Amino acid sequence: MKEQNAYILGTDQTELFRLGIQHQAWAEEAQRGWRLAGFKRGQTILDLGCGPGFCTKELAFIVGEHGKVIAVDKSEHFIEHLQKVVTLQGLRVEAIHADFDDIHLESDSLDGMYCRWALAWLPEPEKILEKVYKALKPGGVVVLQEYYDWSTHQIRPHQVALQKAIDAALQSFKDSPWEIDIGRKLPHMLANMGMTVTHTRPMIKLLRPSDADWIWPRSFYHSYFPRVKDMGYLSEAEVSAALKDLYEMEHDENATICCPLMIEVIAKKV
Repeated sequence: MKEQNAYILGTDQTELFRLGIQHQAWAEEAQRGWRLAGFKRGQTILDLGCGPGFCTKELAFIVGEHGKVIAVDKSEHFIEHLQKVVTLQGLRVEAIHADFDDIHLESDSLDGMYCRWALAWLPEPEKILEKVYKALKPGGVVVLQEYYDWSTHQIRPHQVALQKAIDAALQSFKDSPWEIDIGRKLPHMLANMGMTVTHTRPMIKLLRPSDADWIWPRSFYHSYFPRVKDMGYLSEAEVSAALKDLYEMEHDENATICCPLMIEVIAKKV
């Protein structure tokens, strides 16, 4: 049975696999952020918007048998998948199915929090960050990785149909109640609640067809363009033309996809 309204790309088996591709493409960046934040054994870390738990699993190995990862996601399917992994591998993870607005976090209970591509889909991300701030211990650290400028998503050589579909995807985000480029607001948002921003860095991928990570934007196009069609931004013929352009690019060894610019923000509670 399909799960309704949990993720813009769904939560079925196909999307579970696509998220695995996505995590593989960005795992090194996530791990770099955790190292900068000083995540270590014995800590309690919140994985906010954990999805099926690819990062949760890695964080659980970092905190070890005396630490804990609290993993929260609004998809029941993904939490069920994560719970199977937790049971199979004996991980110290508390997997919670809940909307972020409904989660209860005890004051001074967290050493850190990690969040990637979750705040961009919330109408009021400040309220969630304030809840996390109250739950952080003094010295607790958050690592946030979100989009800074989705309009930097460009392709070369220029392919009319594919670029039109990319632009339609962006328009669908702009027309939503969320802020796709929430990353540019995070430094001030965190500072205004009393945190010290310790690191910011851009995160960008410029890919050629021969690169292993090329499959990441490719999987997004195949999944999201039909959904953009269903929302009325593209016709079925335009989706087909866009994917045909992508196929042609994949046979041009010098073609490039510039993926949307992201930002990592690391901040500490003082």
